[in-house]
Amino acid sequence: MDRGRRYEEPQLNLKKVFAVIIAIVVVIMFIFIIKGIITKDKENGKIISNDYFVSYQNNKWGVINSKGENVIDPSYAEMIVIPNSKKDVFICTYDVNYDTEEYKTKVLNSKNEEIFTSYNKIEAIPNSDERNNLWYEENILKVEKDGRYGIIDLSGKELLASEYEEIIAIKGIKNAIKVKKDGKYGVVNNEGKIILKPQYNDIKQLGKDNKSGFIVQAENSKYGIVDYSGNSILATNYDEVSNIYGNDFYVVKNGNKQSLVKKGDQVILSDGFDEIKEILKSSEGQVIYTVNNLYGVMKATGEVIIEPTYEELEETKSGIFIVKLNGKYSIIDIEKNNKIEFKYADISYNDKADIYIASDENFNNEILDNNFAVRQTGIVTDEDEQKGYLKIKQGDEYKFYNYKFEEKSEKDIYPSSTLYISKKDGKYGFIDKDGKVVVDYLYDDVTEQNAYGYAGIKKDGKWGSIDDKGNVIQEPTYNLEDYLKIDFIGRWHLGKDINMNYYCQL
Repeated sequence: MDRGRRYEEPQLNLKKVFAVIIAIVVVIMFIFIIKGIITKDKENGKIISNDYFVSYQNNKWGVINSKGENVIDPSYAEMIVIPNSKKDVFICTYDVNYDTEEYKTKVLNSKNEEIFTSYNKIEAIPNSDERNNLWYEENILKVEKDGRYGIIDLSGKELLASEYEEIIAIKGIKNAIKVKKDGKYGVVNNEGKIILKPQYNDIKQLGKDNKSGFIVQAENSKYGIVDYSGNSILATNYDEVSNIYGNDFYVVKNGNKQSLVKKGDQVILSDGFDEIKEILKSSEGQVIYTVNNLYGVMKATGEVIIEPTYEELEETKSGIFIVKLNGKYSIIDIEKNNKIEFKYADISYNDKADIYIASDENFNNEILDNNFAVRQTGIVTDEDEQKGYLKIKQGDEYKFYNYKFEEKSEKDIYPSSTLYISKKDGKYGFIDKDGKVVVDYLYDDVTEQNAYGYAGIKKDGKWGSIDDKGNVIQEPTYNLEDYLKIDFIGRWHLGKDINMNYYCQL
């Protein structure tokens, strides 16, 4: 492969198939099973996907599957990138020259065979959210041929011809890829369809998805907004357009002066504030603003609703705010009525659950309902919005509650598990669905069984693992006290940086 120039960081439409004959489906399923893409749990009769994970051992990187088996031996100096954990497409970086920032890439499958060999270089497309958590576009790859870039899917099908000078993700937005051609930027989706033609000096995110539209910079170096279809929302007349918006109101800047404008470029508000921080939900241009770094709320007319007296002010839902005053947090409404005392070190709001989690200086939590009543106390150790539960440490016990504050058992939360945590005389073990002890009460701490059947076990300050039948796979030998999350795949434990999602082994 040709040498390429390294950038940013180590980079670590399908034909429809119509099943008409049952025999064809059976054959396809058989092929998948043989390949190990799916496996059947004979005892439980479940089909379990075979996921892939990056592995790290002896300062080298490889790939394991969800059984903890080596798929690619740890032999690469650079971290391998797996764009989609269910696909055996592994991007390896090698021959790195850190002085010239040049490197090579290749793609391997689960048989350690090199695939997609007709390109000079192949890379995943990295992206990150507002908290800078790294992720990759799952089902596409950027390819380079003869100095130009294109996009293929994970089967190798070309989605976008290699005729672009640059291809990068738009920060925080899925299914919106910025492409550069003849010095101008446009946007394509993950199927290679052109969303915005390459005609702008630059394109930035506006909202949290590609349907919200885009901030664009025209040839005059001024910014405006276009929608998903390329229609103008704000003319390209501004030095800066913020991604603060709502209800057809937008925040723009010319010179050092910020303004609130409405769709069609009508100026609504331009005085009475140092900075506009947020446009309120379900409002006609009401904004959170600052004066001398203190927060308040005003109407689009300039009428002040809440004087700028708070060190922080954040709307949680219409007319309700988390505020900070004299270093303590509370909740107020639009009429400045205190809903709770100013006594917390922090307060967060879960929009899906419509609950508040308030913390003191020792990280103890009070969980409040939407009427601001304390419904549970303890330390929240896990929030799962998909399953709709909180896991709370209360005293020496861990308990589960749904968003109605109803206590749930581990069986309710993990109905497909084969083992459940049990505690006796201060020690932990595991029982089955019928309450029969499978793993004796030997351990100081344990974790729930994960999706692949493994659970962590702790003894004498060290961690190990068991499988779905309670067999010890890894004796407790790992010191993981500094790790944010304990999770095992066979003998492999989750790495310290959980954002990178890799597994380690001694």
